[in-house]
Formats: sequence, structure tokens, C-alpha cells
Amino acid sequence: MKEGKIWGTTENICANSSFEFHRIEFQKDSECSKHKHQYKWNGFFVERGKLLIRVWKNSYDLVDQTILKAGDYTKVKPGEYHQFKGIEDGVAFELYWAEFNHDDIERESVGKGPRGYTKEDDDTIPHQGLVYQVGSFSDPISWNAADKK
Repeated sequence: MKEGKIWGTTENICANSSFEFHRIEFQKDSECSKHKHQYKWNGFFVERGKLLIRVWKNSYDLVDQTILKAGDYTKVKPGEYHQFKGIEDGVAFELYWAEFNHDDIERESVGKGPRGYTKEDDDTIPHQGLVYQVGSFSDPISWNAADKK
């Protein structure tokens, strides 16, 4: 659905719990509010026209200004104030996404391999990762036999 904004229009093309994709039409000399997103990244890809992106950096006392033209892309980190302004009338795609922390696992226990496996048989110990033992069992339940004794 297309929505009118003071600076042009926005249309939400696709959205789910961790990603949004918008098509925006911006007008020359119009700008959005200075704002930030607590958790979301904000990306801008310009299809037509020129768009100024201002970013108030958290890591130093400076405002970065980037002018995007057709085919250019930039992104803004979560927690950084930013604003865009149309240098020319144009069209851009605005993306929002949450970045997953690939180290977000919190283990309460360790996994187990097939019964009968001993540490002395392991030639992967220096890797400190998951260990898989390839083999076959006479029936699909036999690897649990030790649990049943």
C-alpha cells in the first residue's frame, strides 16, 4: 500500500518479522525526519535521481554525508541517527533488516555421539567442535541400547 509522506511516498513491498522492503519516491529539497532504529539496519538503493544520506556517527563527533545516484547503495547501522534528503526527484528502495548474531547460542549441556565411542578414538579433538562418527547400526534403535540397560 502506498502512503504519502511530507517528502514523497513510500510503498511497503514486502515485510516480515526480520526484513522490510520499501519503494520510496522522494522529491527534490524534501527530507525525512532525523531518526534512528534501535535494532534494525537501514539500507538505501537508488534507482533514479540523487539522494543525500546523513548519518550522525556514534563512534566520533561527525555527520557523514553520502550522495547516492542511480545504482548506488549505502547502509546505516542500528542506533545511529540518520536522515535522507532528495537532491533531485527520484526513486529508491529502502531496506530494513535485523542482523542475526551467529554466536547467540547458549548451551546448557553438550551433545552425545553413538554409544561405544571413546575419546581415545577421536582424532578431531584439536578442533574443539562437533564430532560425527560415521557407521552403521544393525537396527535404528541399537544406538540407544546403552540407555536401556
